[in-house]
Amino acid sequence: MTVQRNRKSRETGASTGSSFSPVDLKVIDGSAVRKTKSYNDIDLNNWKDYNHVETGTLWTFPARAKGNGHKFNYHGNYIPQIAEQLYSRYTKPDDTVLDLFLGSGTSAIEAINMGRRCIGVELKQDLASQVEDVVKNLGGRNIVDIISADSASLEAKQGIEKALHSFGRQKAQFLVLHPPYADIIKFSNKIEDLSNCDSTEEFLEMFKAVAKNGYDLLENGRYAALIIGDKYTKGELTPLGFLCMQKMNEIGFKTKSIIIKNIEGNEIGKGRTGNLWRYRALAGGFYIFKHEYIMIFEKK
Repeated sequence: MTVQRNRKSRETGASTGSSFSPVDLKVIDGSAVRKTKSYNDIDLNNWKDYNHVETGTLWTFPARAKGNGHKFNYHGNYIPQIAEQLYSRYTKPDDTVLDLFLGSGTSAIEAINMGRRCIGVELKQDLASQVEDVVKNLGGRNIVDIISADSASLEAKQGIEKALHSFGRQKAQFLVLHPPYADIIKFSNKIEDLSNCDSTEEFLEMFKAVAKNGYDLLENGRYAALIIGDKYTKGELTPLGFLCMQKMNEIGFKTKSIIIKNIEGNEIGKGRTGNLWRYRALAGGFYIFKHEYIMIFEKK
């Protein structure tokens, strides 16, 4: 087998010998030619075979995917279809995904399903332990490392570096950030918990500190995804998504895309309160959120 590589841009700096400059890679085996990018496994010569991979900026999913380990019902977690789409676009098998708001472990579970590695940081020890049990039952103990810590702390950063070293890596290949949507849902009583911030300004600065750790631990030329929604504060819209995007840009990330994803059918149901929200919207002059953002960034 012969490997041809375009070297017109810099190396990404991974430690495993598998690092490429972020340009097309051609693997020639006999008469077959496989053309991929350095950061995914999609064969561009057969791009029509990837209809299951989203390339548009509007994602609609009728319901949360279940099975394959995804059965932990935790308020505020993101749906497995997002992880599946993002991993397909921005990772290769055996790449390491870093999730700094692990929650109930969607990132880790889908990493196991798709042959990726995952390092997850979760502030709540009891929740981290529950995810560890799920990972163990799925046979993913050797490819998933879960750290219970404040994601903005030096302790977390050092734990991630140790986990990366155990995987034979210096940096992660993909970053996932799914923070609380400010104080909409209170996840704990810990002061480090972003859902306990007293103001939007405090939330944004705490988010920026977490994102900075992620930036430092992400390989050059690789991608990050921010999953976030907006909120209403005292009758006024607070555009959390775009405010967090600004913080990502301040750190050094370059914005690549903004995806709109529906949340109807994906949220834990409002049940009988659905009509009450409609009444509140009509009475208050606002619209009910039925979307969230998936923002894609590149570390140049």
